[in-house]
Amino acid sequence: MTHWYNGNIVRIEDASPTTKRFWLEVEGTEHFDFKAGQFITMDLPIGERRNQRWRSYSIANAPDGSNVMELCIVHLDNGLASGYLFNEAKVGTTIKFKGPDGAFTLPDSLGNELVLVCTGTGVAPFRSMIWDVFHKKIPNRGIHLIFGTRTSDGILYQQEFEELAQKMRGFRYSVALSREESEAHHHGYVHDIYLKNYEEKGPDVTFYLCGWTKMVDEAVDNLIVKMGYGKERVKYELYG
Repeated sequence: MTHWYNGNIVRIEDASPTTKRFWLEVEGTEHFDFKAGQFITMDLPIGERRNQRWRSYSIANAPDGSNVMELCIVHLDNGLASGYLFNEAKVGTTIKFKGPDGAFTLPDSLGNELVLVCTGTGVAPFRSMIWDVFHKKIPNRGIHLIFGTRTSDGILYQQEFEELAQKMRGFRYSVALSREESEAHHHGYVHDIYLKNYEEKGPDVTFYLCGWTKMVDEAVDNLIVKMGYGKERVKYELYG
């Protein structure tokens, strides 16, 4: 039987011109536990039918026992859900949700280098995973986060990841800007970065992909068909 929770929005912040961060605290004393990389499904007051009301969002923070979840949500043109969350929801608004769900999580043992490739808010589950590894001091072979967006004002969690790269051993952070030239970042797409860095196929690398369908489809084709990585080395989650 599906278990539903009530969560109260306790904080909202702008993350980019089109993206906001929402913090949701579970009501009452019931403990809400999740694995890094999982998502929740909200039942929003935006329609009569279930397929109109339900929207799923990855949890962007690592599990810490606090009963507070962070969600990173982009405003979509004509999007009923994001329109409600951006224009009507506020601190104190109660949101009904279920979860956690999803198998887009890390294995118990990190024997391979992890290459996390994402665009836009697809960074959310990876942020959860990276901080989980950091806080729990989980042994690993290295993590390379490759983030893509159009322009520099769309880079999410930039300062946080740059600082983490200085203090987390084995963590690398790369940014690709498709519509802006910058001395600090690659001008182009995320595909350019992993194609160059992992052209020499190694047996100890696992790729995780998260973002818009077009990006993920192209990356899967590149990694498996063109570069020869086995399907078991490529995990992905689609964002529409």
